[in-house]
Amino acid sequence: MLLADVVTASAAVAATRSRTAKATAIADALHRAGPGEVGPVTAWLAGDTLQGRLGVGWRTLSRLAHDPAAAPSLPVAAVDEALSALAATSGAGATARREELLGALFGAATADEQRFLVRLLTGELRQGALEGVVLDAVAAAAGVPAEAVRRAAMLSGSLPDTATTALGGGTGAPAAVRLASVRLEVGRPVRPMLASPGSSLDDALADLGADVTVEHKLDGARIQVHRAGEEVRVWTRTLREVTGAVPELAERVRALPCTTAVLDGETLALDDDGAPRAFQDTMSRFGSAGPDPAVLLSPFLFDVLHLDGRDLLDEPLAVRLDALAGLLADPQHAPLRMPGVRRPTPEQAAGVLADALAAGHEGVVVKALGAPYAAGRRGRAWQKVKPVHTLDLVVLAAEWGYGRRTGRLSNISLGARDPDGGEPVMVGKTFKGMTDELLAWQTATFPGLAVETAAWGVRLRPELVVEVALDGVQRSPRYPGGVALRFARVVRYRPDRTPADADTIDAVRGLLAG
Repeated sequence: MLLADVVTASAAVAATRSRTAKATAIADALHRAGPGEVGPVTAWLAGDTLQGRLGVGWRTLSRLAHDPAAAPSLPVAAVDEALSALAATSGAGATARREELLGALFGAATADEQRFLVRLLTGELRQGALEGVVLDAVAAAAGVPAEAVRRAAMLSGSLPDTATTALGGGTGAPAAVRLASVRLEVGRPVRPMLASPGSSLDDALADLGADVTVEHKLDGARIQVHRAGEEVRVWTRTLREVTGAVPELAERVRALPCTTAVLDGETLALDDDGAPRAFQDTMSRFGSAGPDPAVLLSPFLFDVLHLDGRDLLDEPLAVRLDALAGLLADPQHAPLRMPGVRRPTPEQAAGVLADALAAGHEGVVVKALGAPYAAGRRGRAWQKVKPVHTLDLVVLAAEWGYGRRTGRLSNISLGARDPDGGEPVMVGKTFKGMTDELLAWQTATFPGLAVETAAWGVRLRPELVVEVALDGVQRSPRYPGGVALRFARVVRYRPDRTPADADTIDAVRGLLAG
């Protein structure tokens, strides 16, 4: 298969807003891909590479994108090999060697292929093929139910690996059998189950019924911890491993009375009185090369997916909580358990919310005790309730300020995720809630993410996620989604989240009735 075939499929995906048409175009490309080509083709059509971010700048790539080849000749395998070589190049002379590799790759590419590679390598390949669309395409190409592909993807943590398994995987077994063979493995992270916004505690309880648990919603960072004997590894919600930066978390889990475990939870930095420190203090630890004695993280565990040889993913939450309670039964481990109450009365549930807010946390999460762990899904079985509406949105642009903010990038445009894989849908702007420090950060950071620079400001690659608080949503013909935020203000940027984690336009519209 040639790179040109992938470029053609990408163009077909970008040319339609129909989710079905997008999935069909990708499925057709996957049908033509050979066994060793399925992984890279899947990654590229999802807007990524198997090697992850390669640290290549737009200026370098645009300088190399000239004198294109007259006709397509680049095989998919050759491109993937070049990207692997690029990712492995480091040390003395790396800059020259990386440019040599890129020069050879671009010299063999046609003009269309060069443009595709520039957008792919800079993270700007926004053809509307979000992961859900690609998963549907893999299912169609393999002739299996979409749910079988989604489950394998959540357990493997890798969309390209799942596609390779579904469409060959080196065995003659049927696709459904190959996908069913993908199991939870200690040491390989699974995608976290996510909570949907709940409009109020009463509404969440009315929706889910009495068979629920109500737990604190902390203002921290999601963690997934795997233990195999004395080895403990820690991942963030985006499945980025941070084990080396958080030894105190590993130490706490290593002390638990078990041999193997997969644990889900939250971590945050606390002050001497047990109150949460600023969110930025917690997130600073995940960018550290090593432990910072001034900022210690405390783990709070709320779920267990595997314990001593027993997979618990498909068990009801009540069973998983029983297993977790047994694991943390010793008083020395009790502080690791997320505070909450099972099957509370309405008054008890309100008390949990009041206690959480009094302790400086965000609110509560209401969870159905009969629900299995839906890894990678944001369903109604978990509902987060906060006293103030917040949304995670994508920053699309920023305008230069005026008055006291002259010379600073200030007013930001906000977009909600299109669940069908299209471009983010603009839902409003805000300049509220920005400190001088944040304004300085935006002004320094945004130009490096700009795809357009003008007198009014910059238009950005849609990769930054910001959490905003708002008073509600109103209908508006001004924006393409038909809704606009009311009195939005910045709470903080979310480096622990990607645009795929942003709230959808459907979630924003859902607040019309809230």
